[in-house]
Amino acid sequence: MEFTKRRFLKGLIAAPVLAGPVLAAPALLMSQSEKAFAQAPKAKTYNDTPGFYHYRVGDFKITALLDGYFEMPTNFIKGYDEKAAKASTKQSYRRFTTGSVSVPVNAYVINTGKELILLGGGTPKFMGATLGQLPANMAAAGINPDDITKVMLTHTHPDHVAAFTTKNGSKAFKNAKLILSETEWNFIHNDKVRDASPKDFKSMIDYARAALAPYKADRQTFKGATELFAGITSSPLPGHTPGHTGYELNSKGEKLFFWGDVTHFSTLQFANPDWKVIFDADPELAKKTRHAIFERASAERLAIAGAHVDFPGIGYVEKSGNAYRYIPAPWMPA
Repeated sequence: MEFTKRRFLKGLIAAPVLAGPVLAAPALLMSQSEKAFAQAPKAKTYNDTPGFYHYRVGDFKITALLDGYFEMPTNFIKGYDEKAAKASTKQSYRRFTTGSVSVPVNAYVINTGKELILLGGGTPKFMGATLGQLPANMAAAGINPDDITKVMLTHTHPDHVAAFTTKNGSKAFKNAKLILSETEWNFIHNDKVRDASPKDFKSMIDYARAALAPYKADRQTFKGATELFAGITSSPLPGHTPGHTGYELNSKGEKLFFWGDVTHFSTLQFANPDWKVIFDADPELAKKTRHAIFERASAERLAIAGAHVDFPGIGYVEKSGNAYRYIPAPWMPA
């Protein structure tokens, strides 16, 4: 994987430099490739109980949906130290495993009363037999794909776009408009970047393009912090990808912040916020963003929702010395 990464960076150095923020990061689109996941430990087919959970934010009803999980090799974690990992795992009352970490993949449906918004689109099957459960869990939660009015993305990595398109290439959510940042859309549709990328990364760009293609004519892009709907505002979270974006919900004085891929491991990155993953576009910027949102969430007692936080992925961040702790949100009737 490191060889592939070096080839990719070399290709970017040779690529033409374009104006604007699209090529601001030194290492772009560090998403999990099919080859990388071939290294991961194999798990049996996932047949857990239905993965959905309801949560309320003022007048908004949130349904957390579990797409499944994958095993990420620890050599994909930059800064990983087994002794520190064991201590973090013990502190959080979790089971320690050697060689890999289980990473959940969460998506969310936001019911505003006027819109039914799907945030995140699940995982391609090539990433493992324990994934691809989003459609089944939507059905279990009583959510009809035809009722989704918007599909919204934090970023365009394959583990968040797979369920948007059917096998025949049409919209899986036929009545929905696509919403994502202009930076992210422009990045994956930049032919100069794609052409300068190694084969593995071309396939990731192509996957995202294909998944979003049916929505091209019916999309809404935005720049920076923008109020997209009453009570829903975008928030740039650069680093993981150039256009990585969070979304803040605010209703009747209650808030919930969807932070996408700010973290990948509940067990490790709260206690070790400097640890990075090899598919961060700009690792240092991703770390800076993570520290900033951790500080904000802990200072404001802001509820967060994460794509790779232990399902249902909703909780709080608490300062703990020079690091942090994750506190799952208490159950509530929704």
